[in-house]
Amino acid sequence: MAAPTIGPPVNATPVSAESTPAGAAPATPVVPVAAPSSTSTPTSTPTPGVPGRWIAVGAAVLAALATAAAVLAWGAQQRVKSLETELVRRQQDSGSQATEARTLARQAELTARETAAKLALLEARVAETSMQRTQIEELIQALARSRDENVLADLDAAIRVAMQQSAITGSADPLVLTLKQAEERLARINQPRLERVRRAVAQDLERTRSAGVTDINLLTIRLDEVIRQVDDLPLLSTAERRVSARPARSAQAAAAVSAASAASEAASSAASTWATQFGQRWGIFGAYLWDEIKGLVRVTRIDQPEAMLVAPEQAFFLRENLKLRLLNARLALLSRQFDTAQADLRDAQAALDRYFDRSTRKVTVAAELVKQVTTQARLVTAPRPDATLAAIATASAGR
Repeated sequence: MAAPTIGPPVNATPVSAESTPAGAAPATPVVPVAAPSSTSTPTSTPTPGVPGRWIAVGAAVLAALATAAAVLAWGAQQRVKSLETELVRRQQDSGSQATEARTLARQAELTARETAAKLALLEARVAETSMQRTQIEELIQALARSRDENVLADLDAAIRVAMQQSAITGSADPLVLTLKQAEERLARINQPRLERVRRAVAQDLERTRSAGVTDINLLTIRLDEVIRQVDDLPLLSTAERRVSARPARSAQAAAAVSAASAASEAASSAASTWATQFGQRWGIFGAYLWDEIKGLVRVTRIDQPEAMLVAPEQAFFLRENLKLRLLNARLALLSRQFDTAQADLRDAQAALDRYFDRSTRKVTVAAELVKQVTTQARLVTAPRPDATLAAIATASAGR
């Protein structure tokens, strides 16, 4: 219920800015002032205080904050739970993936081993196939060769084998024989394409023949012949040389006696006188007797006095020493040691000249054989048929 106002009413109509004319200053508002009254009403309405309002507002704010915190905590808890669930799921997925990866790794390892084994087998088969292919190609080439190419290949192989044989044996005979056969074969073919090869073969054949290569086989045969004759060679210190001449003279005397008897028979048949026959026979007997008397004493010139001092028991060792010298020379020739062979042959020649009777035919023949071997025992290499090999290579490349 409103309290009555005391005093006359005051015009309380406010003056607004809109009622103010434009360009005029705004009017100052008039505030109504109550007139003092002599008496005041004892009753009035109470208004709420300011602190209570702020408490209510703070409580509302706190409630709102608590609600928001609770909502945020609940949301955070839900996110943590979802993260834990996601981590567990991902851990399980990682474990399963690791197991699968290990399984795949083992399978890959087994596959790699199988692949390596198959690759090795394939490489072996490829190598075998390549070798078979090479052999087939060589066979095809061999079958596809013409007659001239086959002839050239045969000549090249034969000449190289002959060169090896000549180097082993030390004789040029294998090479000479092979070149001669090659020349005859090319002459039978008579191909203009092979004429150059034929001329080269003829040149190498002529050079090989004129080289004078040492024939080891012939020299060893001569030494073997001398070694077999050593036991029959007469020494200067033995009486064989003096006795050996007597059978010859006896044979001559016997021949003379037989001739004289035949002549005497012819004369007796012609003259038939006893005196003539006696004179002829007496002359024959006297000649024979004079030959025997001359054989009792013989004067010989001795150039080597020590040769006459060789005792009969030392003759055996002298012959054996000569044989050993000749055998050493033979082995040296076979092993191509010509210096050693020359030294042994010189010693053997000196022994023959010093201790054996050079007036006999056996010693003369043995000494001559040793001298020939000494002269021919020298290092001479057979010439290489380079011209023939070059001509064959040129003709083969010109196909």
